Amino acid sequence: MQDVSTTAPTIAEVARLAGVSTATVSRALAQPEKVKARTRERVIEAVKATGFIPNAQARNLRLQATRTVILLVRDISNPFYLEIYKGVEEAAIDAGYKVLMGDARDDDERILRYVDMVRERHADGLILMVGRFPELLAKRSRLPPIVVALERLPGLNLPTVKIDNHAAARSAVAHLARLGHRRIAHIAGPMPDPMSVDRRDGYLAGLADAGIAADPDLVVEGDFGLAAGRAAIRTLADRGASYTAIFAASDQMAVGAMGELRARGRHVPDDVSVVGFDDIVLAEAVEPQLTTIHQPRREIGQAAMALLIEQLSGRGAPSDLTLSTRLIERASAAVPPKQAR
Repeated sequence: MQDVSTTAPTIAEVARLAGVSTATVSRALAQPEKVKARTRERVIEAVKATGFIPNAQARNLRLQATRTVILLVRDISNPFYLEIYKGVEEAAIDAGYKVLMGDARDDDERILRYVDMVRERHADGLILMVGRFPELLAKRSRLPPIVVALERLPGLNLPTVKIDNHAAARSAVAHLARLGHRRIAHIAGPMPDPMSVDRRDGYLAGLADAGIAADPDLVVEGDFGLAAGRAAIRTLADRGASYTAIFAASDQMAVGAMGELRARGRHVPDDVSVVGFDDIVLAEAVEPQLTTIHQPRREIGQAAMALLIEQLSGRGAPSDLTLSTRLIERASAAVPPKQAR
């Protein structure tokens, strides 16, 4: 794994470039009125050139932190992110920060622009909730303060708040197997997205645990959205696949699948049981209410902001944090039809 450091350049590097001592750099930042204007300007230029981030005690007015962080998500229209935003904002406000929300739209150029906003000091730090990281950024030896939330970005060593997607998906399939289902379809997220792979592999592990042979015809790839859930049911129908249960890698896809099943005259859970992943507000709004994997989204947001604050305050390298999930049993999953048992 490539170790990409998020540690800012040191004050010693600034001093070397400016041709002054580290004590002069500290004084120029903390007490600029006590440093000659020409020396102060050299220090400021060296700070800009190296990308050095002064700590809270060393910022003068010209280099003052914006007290702003960015939460960059895959799709800003997805309600999944609302509770996470609330958690980030709660922790941010307590620490004197404000939060902007950015929309990555699965676009490397957009991701680059948001990272550059932090590098150019338009924001102090970034919480990443995207399933990709541009190769151009991954090759850099230094990155601005970044925390990853709920995503797995291979090749990068960034502080992360995460859940165990594999174990959570495995537990969802185990629940369906306990109910008696043997033909369990899976609506996966976009491949080879690491989150999608982890949930797909957890699905396969759950089947193996229950002694159920995997059937490739029962796995359909989606994009986590409502329309993908509907499309997956159509794909399964086109394949002539038989199934009594569906595990979807997101609640939105699960709800989309339920709508398409209903349009085709199939009832949930009498004909087909459905289990989702995320426990968004929609899970309780649909009829029947959706059995799903609950993610502690507000706590995830709070934890991500806390890790970012650790970076910004220079208290050392923050460690990764794994939060727990749990299965929420509702009315969308039941024993399979008698003829299918």
